[in-house]
Amino acid sequence: MRLVLHSQMNLGEEDIAKIKFDPRSRDDIPQLLAGLQYIYVTTELRQAVFSILQEVLPFRFGNVNAGKVSKYKGRPGMEQWTILVLGTLRLGLDADYDRIHELANQHRTVRQMLGHGFTDDKKEYNLQSIKDNLCLFTPELLNRINQEVVRAGHVLLKKNDINFSGRCDSFVVKTDVHYPTDINLLYDAIRKTIEEVSTLSDHCQITSWRQSAHNILKFKKQYRRIQRLKHSTSQDEVKRKTQEGAITQAHQVYLDQAECYLERARATRKLISKMLFVSLGALDCYIGHAERQIDQIRRRVLQGEKISHGEKVFSIFQPHTEWISKGKAGVPVELGLRVCILEDSMGFILHHRVMQQETDDQIAVAMITESKQRFPNLSLCSFDKGFHSPQNQIDLKEELDIVVLPKKGRLSVADKEREYAPVFISARQQHSAVESAINALGVHGLDMCPDHGIEGFKRYVALAIVTRNIQKLGAVVRSLAARKRGPYKKAA
Repeated sequence: MRLVLHSQMNLGEEDIAKIKFDPRSRDDIPQLLAGLQYIYVTTELRQAVFSILQEVLPFRFGNVNAGKVSKYKGRPGMEQWTILVLGTLRLGLDADYDRIHELANQHRTVRQMLGHGFTDDKKEYNLQSIKDNLCLFTPELLNRINQEVVRAGHVLLKKNDINFSGRCDSFVVKTDVHYPTDINLLYDAIRKTIEEVSTLSDHCQITSWRQSAHNILKFKKQYRRIQRLKHSTSQDEVKRKTQEGAITQAHQVYLDQAECYLERARATRKLISKMLFVSLGALDCYIGHAERQIDQIRRRVLQGEKISHGEKVFSIFQPHTEWISKGKAGVPVELGLRVCILEDSMGFILHHRVMQQETDDQIAVAMITESKQRFPNLSLCSFDKGFHSPQNQIDLKEELDIVVLPKKGRLSVADKEREYAPVFISARQQHSAVESAINALGVHGLDMCPDHGIEGFKRYVALAIVTRNIQKLGAVVRSLAARKRGPYKKAA
């Protein structure tokens, strides 16, 4: 059974609306909790957010295709309000699960926001329970919550009935991967293949993989040998050619060992498939990665062929990772995915998009179209030159009253007239403020995504956007309260 938040208060429990925060505190926690408190105390906003949170339910037996469990049956699960609070703290503080576990069990104000009083001090949250429940969010639900939070911010600032401007830009969110090379990707694939087939063999009492740890160590020694040979910096021509021959020979031995382990793994897989009715998808995935890397190493090192960029995979654990080179000083390459955000003039992030195999110019129109569906009052948006294309200039004029999209290259007379207009110049001068939002997202957890898989990546990014807007909402609430309260008077 699941409840968004229990309606009946217990003895010793303090009403969330009456929780007091230190007005002088400059920490992130009071801002985040003030934003969450505003969601709770604003009736219309609370009803909208709570109706969305009611859809946050686990799937039967962890299977997405099996349908969601009933919220009216079974043991009491973690309340959806608790999931939102802890998820917001995780991204807002750039914290790992261990810190969230500590805050949920020991931080007094956080526990008050979760709905606990002094009579249930013994109520504690398990670390694994927090991990499992924070993964129940989907990007679609988080986008709907974000939409309600932004609308509430506009109402609070009395900007909901007027047209406003926006600024759009993209940045890279890194994935948690090591620097990829052909040989270390093959090592990862063979290592995981051996570990997976060894575990399955133990269940079937197959003894052919008893020396799995020794096999991995033996394969790693050959991997290290190639690394040492490649790091040689000899300038002598004879020594250099000898070194190249040794590297080629070491690669051949490395590939021979990998193929030997793969052949054994395939044979064991056939035997296991007849004995156990279990999914072998993980083993098949690692075998596929190993086969691809063997083929690419053979073609590149032994045959001298150049491998096209589209054939490469940069992580076997995060296969959605892309090799991104944006030409930044001191940052030759970034491993991750691009994320595009659209921020309004009040500092709220209206919309975002995770870009898979996409560039800025391909998603400019889609960003505005989707944002206008949520916020029709968006009338002006500024971009940088990376979003420019002749077709984008035409399509964006149909969506916006004013398009601030600088053109690449030499400007025509008409382009100069458009880009030298006072409105265009003013919007261009304010466009750099979006970098502040990007930096704030990076500081609060969106510099690198620790979650696995493309769905985990999208969920993590969506939760970061919601968290940033809730924190912005809390900052506005505290700012208005401070203005109403007036300046502090020093003691005599």
